[in-house]
Amino acid sequence: MPATPPSLFPPIQPNRHGTLAVDELHTIYWEEVGNPNGIPVVFLHGGPGAGLSPQHRRFFDPSAYRVILFDQRGAGKSTPLGEWRNNTTQLLIDDIERLRAMFGIQQWLVFGGSWGSTLALAYGQAHPERCLGFVLRGIFLCTKAEVDWFLNGVQWFYPELYADFVAPIPVEERGDLLKAYTERLLCSDPEVYWPAARAWSRFEGRRVFLLPQPEEASSDSLDLGVGRLESHYMLHGAFLEEDQLVRDIGRIAHLPATIVQGRYDVICPPLSAWRLHQAWPGAKLHMIPDGGHGALETGIARALVAATEQFKRHRRFD
Repeated sequence: MPATPPSLFPPIQPNRHGTLAVDELHTIYWEEVGNPNGIPVVFLHGGPGAGLSPQHRRFFDPSAYRVILFDQRGAGKSTPLGEWRNNTTQLLIDDIERLRAMFGIQQWLVFGGSWGSTLALAYGQAHPERCLGFVLRGIFLCTKAEVDWFLNGVQWFYPELYADFVAPIPVEERGDLLKAYTERLLCSDPEVYWPAARAWSRFEGRRVFLLPQPEEASSDSLDLGVGRLESHYMLHGAFLEEDQLVRDIGRIAHLPATIVQGRYDVICPPLSAWRLHQAWPGAKLHMIPDGGHGALETGIARALVAATEQFKRHRRFD
């Protein structure tokens, strides 16, 4: 991780936290942070499968916001870890609605980055009446072109990472890396899925930030959640029709929104943010000139906090 940006609010502990059984297989972890009488906001983490970090609580003024954060199915402290069965975009949307009803919230601001932006758009288009607005970062629409870029196109910038990624896959299977990795990641043999999960997570993690960061020790929970669930969702096109999130933008076009995009994001390239903004001209697009993909990069974090501060004061974005 880069040094914590000075723009973030101080570290804070949840007012309360717990778990919610959403079906016979999945139990999700949740936490509530900030002012119980503040502006409600739901935080949607990336991945899918990446889970929460304590830093995620810090984009919001705790005196003004009531922040609901949760680990999505198969991620973080939710159980079972890395479980892809009973795990679709539509079911995640249902989970968000369960949490909203559990907390007695009528409407809330929706905040999501990377895969969280995908889920935020899908949730908003399914339940526009429940949304106050959107703060979106590192736009990912889960189109076929974006998935191909994530797996193959990025070799134009990171050939050495791509070489490491394809190395475990036999030459005859490299024509469809998503299929090859998914078969390994979703199998039942730990000797097969663990190496694949670590290779997948490392392939993504080493290109999150614009500037190189010291590599940290691998986290099994992150590797398994990200590897299994990202491949599962990519294989199924996020359980959406191709380009559905742009096609159906009219469902939420009346709501205030801000889009924060790193100019040099090689995980979710800027074209997706641009396409979303062209379809949604009322949304404010902030292209961060020295930003990659990471939410904690200084320029990106500053823009995200500026957005939540603007919404706090004006219920809109500039």
